[in-house]
Amino acid sequence: MTTVLKLGGSVVTEKDTPETVDDDALARAASAVAAHEGDLVLVHGGGSFGHHAAAERGVSTAEGTRSAADAVAIHDAMGRLNGAVLDALHAEGVEALPVRPLSVASRDAAGALSLPTGSVATMLEEGFTPVLHGDGVAQAGSGVTITSGDDLVVALARELAVDRVGLCSTVPGVLDSSGEVIDRIERFSDVADAVGDSDATDVTGGMAAKVEKLLALSAPAHVFGPDGLSAFLAGESPGTVVAGRE
Repeated sequence: MTTVLKLGGSVVTEKDTPETVDDDALARAASAVAAHEGDLVLVHGGGSFGHHAAAERGVSTAEGTRSAADAVAIHDAMGRLNGAVLDALHAEGVEALPVRPLSVASRDAAGALSLPTGSVATMLEEGFTPVLHGDGVAQAGSGVTITSGDDLVVALARELAVDRVGLCSTVPGVLDSSGEVIDRIERFSDVADAVGDSDATDVTGGMAAKVEKLLALSAPAHVFGPDGLSAFLAGESPGTVVAGRE
């Protein structure tokens, strides 16, 4: 069984303090990952590393840069966070290897992501845990723009033979208008009033955009908080299950 798991940047960093890792939260997440049985591809968000570096330079999913210095600064910030994540995983005995999107991914002029997954598949076959992260990537006509961890999760789930997808964030699931966790989502229209207009939501963090992308996947997806991570990796269904009808 192959699982793709995203650890949100706000889960593993102190998001309001530039370049600050939440060491305790990251250690707990690494411990949960170490207990997982089966193939796992891990993706982490930018948190207080990538988001601050990109915002300082005016780079986003929609606004690119043609400054190599700016692109490298964002990439390096993400590299520092990726290094911390790898260190935490290695301390738990996880054979984790980095896969850095700037070097392998691209986006077309419309923003569609192309992510070659041959290296990821071979790493899995050889017993490693690939670790990707949100990053800058070259985009046709725009220089370098930002690709979020959510976009990477969707690309991985489509290209690999993935059985389960998990998004661990700071909320316990997709919430309804009363703040209660929705157990299951099969159509976006069922939750549109609660999560907002997907067209107006930031694709790097908006729940509406996450739900729409996850509904398009063939594998079931789960949205949950840190308290649900171990349960998800054990095969349970914490938080919200997002599974579109075929």
